[in-house]
Amino acid sequence: MDFLFAVRTVIAIILTATFVELLPRIISFPPIDSILLSTIYGGVCIGAGIGIVMKGQASAGGTTIVAKIVARYSSFRSAQVIMFFDMIIIIAVGIVFKDMELALWSLIGIYVTTKVIDKILTGAVAEKVVHIISNQTDNIGLAISEELGRDGTILTGENLIEQNDQKVLLAVVGARQIPKLQTIVLSRDENAVVLVMDASEMIGSTAHATT
Repeated sequence: MDFLFAVRTVIAIILTATFVELLPRIISFPPIDSILLSTIYGGVCIGAGIGIVMKGQASAGGTTIVAKIVARYSSFRSAQVIMFFDMIIIIAVGIVFKDMELALWSLIGIYVTTKVIDKILTGAVAEKVVHIISNQTDNIGLAISEELGRDGTILTGENLIEQNDQKVLLAVVGARQIPKLQTIVLSRDENAVVLVMDASEMIGSTAHATT
């Protein structure tokens, strides 16, 4: 963590503490009796705040600093690390104070918080990564380019059992284009295998995502 990160983190902590103290005095928030609503919407608000701070290359203090360091030197995302440490803290508090019901409600709030943080940091990508295993990859690729306006890449490998050459078409398409894509593939090869995965994060243009 560099010096500017530390400065931004200190500013974020001061602003958070200041607004937590001042906002209830300035704005009269209506009471919410439902624990479920408080848990969900509280988690959304906290996640949005922490996510914006972390996206600005700063930290809100506490476990978010640890999460930033761990995420930098491991394959875990910051939101996952935050959820792990916060869950341990909440479970410990529930055991000590013997109130597991509130602890379980808090775990739901933490889950919502981490999901919002993850969406803010990685972006809400509405794209799907598609792998198509077929003997007609050339024809399917041409149809995808003409009818869906998407490019792709044909990968060449070998079958594990018979050691035969195998072609796999890799393409990135919009989520709403999946039904049409399936129609394109199956109309050209009924025995084709189509694997669809979520694109959790994408940088750059989708038109050149697989070129």
